[in-house]
Amino acid sequence: MRRVVFNQKGGVGKSSIACNLAAVSAAEGYRTLLIDLDAQANSTHYLTGLTGDDIPVGIADFFKQTLASGPFAKKGKVDIYETPFDNLHVVTATAELAELQPKLEQKHKINKLRKLLEELAEDYDRIYLDTPPALNFYTVSALIAADRVLIPFDCDSFSRQALYGLMQEIEELKEDHNEDLEVEGIVVNQFQPRAALPQQLLDELIAEGLPVLPVNLMSSVKMRESHQACKPLIFLDPRHKLSQQFLELHQLLESGE
Repeated sequence: MRRVVFNQKGGVGKSSIACNLAAVSAAEGYRTLLIDLDAQANSTHYLTGLTGDDIPVGIADFFKQTLASGPFAKKGKVDIYETPFDNLHVVTATAELAELQPKLEQKHKINKLRKLLEELAEDYDRIYLDTPPALNFYTVSALIAADRVLIPFDCDSFSRQALYGLMQEIEELKEDHNEDLEVEGIVVNQFQPRAALPQQLLDELIAEGLPVLPVNLMSSVKMRESHQACKPLIFLDPRHKLSQQFLELHQLLESGE
């Protein structure tokens, strides 16, 4: 299973969802890998506690290899970092990804990540991909490489408008590049059940036939505490309500196997 968590609108909790689902997957006994494709490296920091020059080159080195030429060029290898959590590994991101992007686009390296994931799938039960909040080279590469896409949504009117365009873009990408890609659904994040507007937006999306999943992730300060501790919720406070919601969401997604 190769799942990409993506929304081109920032601030919807994309990295938090990717990391916490990967952490639940690992806690459930699956050998799990998260690949961070965002130059901001939020997922990398969350799962490793590393920052700046302490972060291994990771996925940027893999993409540099794809640009290399000559008989002695190293091809298709990637360094994998072992997190402090059992069964959970990460391919780290660095700011260098931003510098590499135009070169990769120029050289048409859009399918290289898919080949890498096909090899990594031999060693991992579950692979998660965290993407930048933009439909750029790295995101398109991830959508081509994945077999599932999960879309975070934060019950905001701007998010709603962006959602329609995003669903259309994914459908076009499926037709052109990856017909096996499955939209698993829209997961509502930072949900406030006592507020009228979020529930109204949610009801309208469901009425329109959009694939809204039946598990909502609550808004909680515990998530910020989790970020600060560099410890996913299932390891920080497994009994917390939000931790249990991630467990429920993971079980729902696994039931679609």
